[in-house]
Amino acid sequence: MFAVVRTGGKQYRVAAGDKIVVEKLGGEAGDSVTLDDVLLAGEGADLKSVAGLTVAAEIVAQAKGEKVIVFKKRRRHNYRRKNGHRQNHTILKIVSIGDAA
Repeated sequence: MFAVVRTGGKQYRVAAGDKIVVEKLGGEAGDSVTLDDVLLAGEGADLKSVAGLTVAAEIVAQAKGEKVIVFKKRRRHNYRRKNGHRQNHTILKIVSIGDAA
């Protein structure tokens, strides 16, 4: 069975046992997380109702992404600014897709 969930403004297609990298969620490694915003669920080509459906996940780790360099320059004005940024991420392992209990 698969589900499409929304978290952090993005959508992810998940199944039990999958690992996904999402925007930072509160909690520590080993904590359980419930993703309530299920947009679509199904098995194969059959779609199922998402009323009351939740996805249970476990936090594997809190990590930082790759560094993104932000470089600004204005020609002929001796203006150069260089900044770096590393986004915080949460790595989730999908435990199960099922009804809210």
